[in-house]
Amino acid sequence: MVDSLKKPGIEEIRPGVKAPAKDTILTPRFYTTDFDEMANMDISPNEDELQAILEEFRADYNRHHFVRDEEFQQSWDHIDGETRQLFVEFLERSCTAEFSGFLLYKELSRKLKGKSPVLAECFSLMSRDEARHAGFLNKAMSDFGLQLDLGFLTEHKNYTFFKPKFIFYATYLSEKIGYWRYITIYRHLEAHPENRVYPIFRFFENWCQDENRHGDFFDAIMKSQPQFLNDWKARLWCRFFLLSVFATMYLNDIQRADFYASLGLDAKDYDIYVIQKTNETAGRVFPVILNVDHPEFFQRLDICTQNNVKLATIANSNQPKFVQFFQKLPVYASTATQLLRLYLMKPIDTAHLEGSVR
Repeated sequence: MVDSLKKPGIEEIRPGVKAPAKDTILTPRFYTTDFDEMANMDISPNEDELQAILEEFRADYNRHHFVRDEEFQQSWDHIDGETRQLFVEFLERSCTAEFSGFLLYKELSRKLKGKSPVLAECFSLMSRDEARHAGFLNKAMSDFGLQLDLGFLTEHKNYTFFKPKFIFYATYLSEKIGYWRYITIYRHLEAHPENRVYPIFRFFENWCQDENRHGDFFDAIMKSQPQFLNDWKARLWCRFFLLSVFATMYLNDIQRADFYASLGLDAKDYDIYVIQKTNETAGRVFPVILNVDHPEFFQRLDICTQNNVKLATIANSNQPKFVQFFQKLPVYASTATQLLRLYLMKPIDTAHLEGSVR
């Protein structure tokens, strides 16, 4: 590997292979679930829609899409310094998230085979899509002199257990917010091609359609399981997962505002738009959505981002660790307070929304 391609001080597990980012509350997670409960679900109330989605998966519209062309065959040394670092982080986070989906869907397809054929095949074909995405992103990282060892990730990443209904909430939102992230960047760069600093963004239009179809699949599953949507607990959990996904994206992106600036985007405006559109989309299946247009919603998230800066400053200080711990406590308390107040903010009942699909 050419030394000029390396990020200063980067941790590698071997030359050219980047060590995975350390797990934090904001990093992509790997999931596992109760496979027996998933296999025993009765999907007959919405099997026709699931069968129609399966036919779309079988069509494999993007089977010829993820092919690198001659535009990739050049040096990317002109993307350097902090921009290069942020670009690699973007590719790594995206690759890890896509690979997480691949592992979960692949395992679900294996465990459900012979028990729930429609779901097993859907998960198998979604894992195919996610593998393509992860592979394409990992190959893009190699243009910057680094790659992830996906086998190493499989063995060493911590796995979070979620019951099936939580898997559905989380993956539905992950796929739908992925759609809005990709299509928003794509449309912006179509209007401003001078900011398309790397060719991967040309692929985002078709790419995000995979995300959209995956989200529609989880939408259809949840509609086949009314117990996941139609009681008071569901309303609380939907609010929790919406806030978790939105806050995680916002805190991550605002601290990487320079990356979005390199694309000609304002990170805050971008995130507000993506959150609004994802929240609106979630109203087609969730019984409640968040009131993201409330003037306090993003004000409170901004306080959380300011707290993240304070935490980083404390962590980078020369103070002893025990002193840092006590310095961080009030900052953590402030963030927790803001998130709690956002969670308790009155939600919007989607049953009353025009065009809502219940």
